[in-house]
Amino acid sequence: MKLLVLGGTEFVGRAVVEAALERGWEVTAFNRGNRQPPPDVRSLHGDRTSPEGLAALTADGTRWDAVVDTWTGAPSTVLDTARLLKDRAERYAYISTRSVYTWPWPTLGGLAEEGPLVEGAADADATDYAADKRGGELAVLETFGADRSLLVRAGLILGPYENVGRLPYWLTRIARGGDVLAPGPREMPIQYIDARDLAEWLLSALDKGLSGPYDLASAPGHTTMGELLERCREVTGSAAELRWTEPEAILAAGIEPWTELPVWAPPEGELSCVHRGDVSRALATGLHCRPVDETVADTWRWLTSIGGQVPARPGRKAPGVEPEKEAAALAAIPNSRSSEGISPVDRG
Repeated sequence: MKLLVLGGTEFVGRAVVEAALERGWEVTAFNRGNRQPPPDVRSLHGDRTSPEGLAALTADGTRWDAVVDTWTGAPSTVLDTARLLKDRAERYAYISTRSVYTWPWPTLGGLAEEGPLVEGAADADATDYAADKRGGELAVLETFGADRSLLVRAGLILGPYENVGRLPYWLTRIARGGDVLAPGPREMPIQYIDARDLAEWLLSALDKGLSGPYDLASAPGHTTMGELLERCREVTGSAAELRWTEPEAILAAGIEPWTELPVWAPPEGELSCVHRGDVSRALATGLHCRPVDETVADTWRWLTSIGGQVPARPGRKAPGVEPEKEAAALAAIPNSRSSEGISPVDRG
């Protein structure tokens, strides 16, 4: 299969490129040229936001079996690209997000892919993340039609090359050692998708000719917050003390879930829906999610290979709680529990 990946050098795009190469597919990556794709990839360069930025896609008359687009930003950029590729590609896969659902998101027993959606417009400029992604979906549907479009509504994405910094935060924080504010309950189920598992499912879906929207994440209960952080401690070889703390105490200390404590959302309230998504449609079409041990270990291996620092994303604050704020919260929460379930006071 001849595949065009718009991007292809970072995180999800990189995972898609590598998975396609492993399948023996012919891969073209189109990007600004700031980063190099893996070897054996044909590279085309251009800036999708400039007037003539897509010219390289039409220079030699190449046609593709499928396009994968990871764009986050103005939907009009997706629309321009899709229109240009309408007669040059058979299918268009757009990496979207569960954020396109109106809040709170569909949960177990809910409407899943048929849930109510936020407003968006295919020709809009950038506004906010959810509206932009919905507009991107509409741009693809308007141009390629429902039968030739695949909308991948991903949940939380983790794994090697993660340029958001969620799992890297926990790895570097735990590697640093000392008392770590661990958001409970420890046994709380969490739901995410390894970028490599997303890529494998996506390529299989293109191969099968699947179309329409699919929510993509691991099955609810794939792992727990406790297992994720314990795996971080194991792979880093850290002697950090995980101070398990009740959600009410964390919120009372003014610490924000999801952003200051990445991955974590309180098990009660609206945010709890981020780890309760119905992904039965994707599972029924072959989605396989690797064990959390593998995701954590491979992410740590990649992170250490680049010096332990995730490349900063322009205009986006890295997730994580500031050390001073974490220390103040731990000092104010005397009943937080250690990894062994014994409070520091009880240990003497």
